Amino acid sequence: MAGDSSTGADLFLETLEQYGVTHVFGNPGTTELPVMAAMDDADLEYVLGLHEDVAVGMAAGYASTRRYHAHHDESVLPVGVVNLHIAPGLAHGLGNLYGASVAGAPLVVTAGNHSTDFRHEEPILHGELVEMADQFTKWSAEVQDVETLPTMLRRAFRVALTPPTGPVFLSLPLDVMTAETDAEPERLGEIPDGGRGDPAQVQRAAELLTASDSGGGSEPDGDSGPEDVALVVGDGVARSGVDAVEAAVDFAEAAGARVHGEILACEVDFPTAHDQWVSYLPPDETLAARLMDADTIVFAGCSTNTTLTRHEDELVSADTTCIHVSDDAWEVGKNQPADAAVVGDPGHVLGELAEELRAALPNAARDARLQQVGAVKDQVQAQLSSDDDSESDDPRASKPELVDAMYEAAPDAYVVDESITAKYAMLTRWPFEPEQYVSNKGGGLGYGLPASVGAAIAEGQRAEPRDVIGFVGDGSYLYYPQTLYSAARRDVDLTVVVPDNRNYRILKDNTLDLFGGEEDDYGFVGMDFEPPVDVPKNAESHGARGQQVEDPAAIADAIAAAVDRDGPDVLDVLVHD
Repeated sequence: MAGDSSTGADLFLETLEQYGVTHVFGNPGTTELPVMAAMDDADLEYVLGLHEDVAVGMAAGYASTRRYHAHHDESVLPVGVVNLHIAPGLAHGLGNLYGASVAGAPLVVTAGNHSTDFRHEEPILHGELVEMADQFTKWSAEVQDVETLPTMLRRAFRVALTPPTGPVFLSLPLDVMTAETDAEPERLGEIPDGGRGDPAQVQRAAELLTASDSGGGSEPDGDSGPEDVALVVGDGVARSGVDAVEAAVDFAEAAGARVHGEILACEVDFPTAHDQWVSYLPPDETLAARLMDADTIVFAGCSTNTTLTRHEDELVSADTTCIHVSDDAWEVGKNQPADAAVVGDPGHVLGELAEELRAALPNAARDARLQQVGAVKDQVQAQLSSDDDSESDDPRASKPELVDAMYEAAPDAYVVDESITAKYAMLTRWPFEPEQYVSNKGGGLGYGLPASVGAAIAEGQRAEPRDVIGFVGDGSYLYYPQTLYSAARRDVDLTVVVPDNRNYRILKDNTLDLFGGEEDDYGFVGMDFEPPVDVPKNAESHGARGQQVEDPAAIADAIAAAVDRDGPDVLDVLVHD
């Protein structure tokens, strides 16, 4: 800024620096000019997105990836910061703000606003920013005086970082950002984890897991316990760290439980190579209800465990004993009754329950449960084998073949997934390690490609960065292909693999699920890309390298070569439905 005076914009950026922020994502407008001018003198990197929703998606992917890093390095601040432009700009960003909210991405979202003494004239671009952002944030507010800016910023970062993590929003009026001030940043302080839960509820859960097999939250009577115990792990487990995933394993082994991933699981919450892992729960009502038909279910860190559309019958029987564990009180007992309700960090709680069960559960009872695990697992694997449709005369690769080639080429890569209909193949064929995979939990298209760029920027800050692969369906890619400009502009090391079937396959599948019949019965209006977009040329127009891969035998080599190159690559891989 001109002169030597300190302004609200200077104080804003000084606070970010003091808290350990290194990158600010955004798309600027006039009301953001004080921040942009002050950015000249700040030790921060500005990541330009050509659309506000791209900026939000990049910041969210960055935040989710840095959260993994923070589990191993206390100096890492796992927050994404994004600066948007007044009402239309914030409105543009709401799609991926929704996605960040469902993903629990710790974001501090800001937007410039008109001066507080000017809005009564309803100037161009005006709108109610705080109300607009409120439904997709943990907290939404406006800074109305420059002297309150340090407190408001400290509060915003703490709310975003405190479990359950998620986005917050601050409106920054133009007169607040240009006002002179001698205020200084406030220290952020320590951030708590989700805690160890109510000891009485933890004990109640342990007792139910060793109670007689009478269902419905029965009182303990010292018997050997229910025969069929299921653990449904949600993404709240992965967000709590590798230790929480290990605690889930300890609990499953101590309880003799079969393990499933919640519907729409989007992180690695349990090692799928473990003997007690059975399957992810599908969004199909009949199959999900069949797999959740158990004497006792422990829901740990779950949030999206329901079907995509209305289900006719209950997914969990009223006779099933339900134990809920989450650092988010809203999720505890939300869709099923909670016979034990533990609000706390899933890792801490599952670890304590594992210790209790090792001592309280007889080995014979545990062994009987493990036999039941094996029986259910055999049934599920038989079902999966009968559903295998990999046989096809189509010369294009199948989705399983593409996933196998990706794993062959880059088994240790960090994968950001918005492949939609290829996701099932990805989850069932790639033995991911914890903190190796994130997907679009919100379900809205257009999150994955920006999140991949943000994740690659975050990985680039590590001493030994992993290769990053964005696995993004063609429909998703075409939402925000201009994201690649941001990647190319910064020479971000990223490989984007596009499973390209040239249609919105998910909508065709959902049409058949909703209305029945055969594909020939429908015209599928608005669901095909005819003529198709030339994805490689599109990528090249934004500064990335582009390549189309038609031969299934060439996929692995093409991916390996792209991963080995620096900078952004886009591989358009033709696949059949």
